[in-house]
Amino acid sequence: MTNLNSNLHLQVETGSKQILRIALPISAAIIVPQINFITNNIFLGGLGQKELGIAGITGVYYLLFAVIGNGLNSGLQALISRKAGENNIDEIGVLFWHGVRIALVFALLGIVLTWFIAPSVLRWSLHDAEGVKMAINFLYIRILGLPILYIYQMRNALLVGTNQSKYLIFGTATEAIINIVLDYGFIYGKLGLPQLGFNGAAYASIIAELSGLIAVFGVIKLMGISKQLQLFNKISYQKKYFKLILNQSYPLILQHTISIMSWEYFYILIEHHGARDLAISNTMRNLFGFFGCFTWAFAATTNTMVSNVIGQGKKEEVLPLIYRILKWSVGFAVSVFLLLNISPRTFLSIYGQGDDFIIAAIPIVQIVSVAMVLMSIAVVWVNAVTGTGNSKMNLYTEMATIVFYLVYVYIALEKLNMSISWGWLSEWVYWSVMFIPSYWYIKSNRWKSYVI
Repeated sequence: MTNLNSNLHLQVETGSKQILRIALPISAAIIVPQINFITNNIFLGGLGQKELGIAGITGVYYLLFAVIGNGLNSGLQALISRKAGENNIDEIGVLFWHGVRIALVFALLGIVLTWFIAPSVLRWSLHDAEGVKMAINFLYIRILGLPILYIYQMRNALLVGTNQSKYLIFGTATEAIINIVLDYGFIYGKLGLPQLGFNGAAYASIIAELSGLIAVFGVIKLMGISKQLQLFNKISYQKKYFKLILNQSYPLILQHTISIMSWEYFYILIEHHGARDLAISNTMRNLFGFFGCFTWAFAATTNTMVSNVIGQGKKEEVLPLIYRILKWSVGFAVSVFLLLNISPRTFLSIYGQGDDFIIAAIPIVQIVSVAMVLMSIAVVWVNAVTGTGNSKMNLYTEMATIVFYLVYVYIALEKLNMSISWGWLSEWVYWSVMFIPSYWYIKSNRWKSYVI
């Protein structure tokens, strides 16, 4: 194994060129699933405003399970990046396959919970009986794609953690093309496919994710990465790696889960305000997801580069690296802010909901665009903490933030029955509070004594 890997060098530099070399392919890979989400909603919006609103509920519900995988992905990525920084290549494949095993267990639990628990929760929390039935039937199908999604996310951890993020685009491009074609075919009964209506988006997404997964593993094998990292060697279960990955990932899983559960609660409160407000909020989630891709790419870059640099023993370079990434992250966010505020109608008109919808949504776009700038600052510091290995600090930060967030949205939307503009101001609260403890922890230098 040593001879096979002798020419493989995975340690990163800390200049802007290296930052962009990692971040831009990640942003391209992240943006494709967001295109899939938006495509789903555009086609579903053609069925009616109710379908567009329910798509928001089901989308956030599925996102809840997606971020569990993302938490596992972030923890595994930090571990793989640390091994890459140490040039300890032999352990990377071992970590990857143990991560896949854990992910599949989580996927099975997610399917069971959705089939047996989610219907009761949705019936209790939503007011529209017809909408509840639509959401349940959709989720029964969509959740079957969870094992595919989780393996997909473990693949992301492998490629980003080993500084090979450029290969992400092959899988995500395949997924996007197939998803758009099948959305059109299944939802409307075109291209010789059966007309499945609202549920057609679920089938399209599952098939598209499977196609993307097959494509990227094909590229990994074709480019010789699997041979270099010994990915397809038989790797036996070893308890120490299982424990290491879970110990690193469980705080991040809890952090992301708590965050999205609070967002699902937010959408439930919005649903109480009516179908139009719910539909508007769903489009905001799409905008947030699509234009936030650059921010999340720099967040993932921060995680992997900080961990890699620490693995190299260059702790003194961590803070300058964070500020360098921060400049790029904020720069992209400000560009998005200007774009959204110069021509908000352009983005809102693609949903085909008419002028009243657009007029009501424009003030929310303005609020969301400011939130994106705040997010671009906060996520860099939060993911710097992840890169140091102290994922429990992330969990404590999330828990404190959620308290402020939930109190705010409950008072604004339910108690005082204020407009959804006031509800969306909760994003300002969320990202401001997330930033403070993460910034303090990195600046305090406490992370320098933390060992994983």
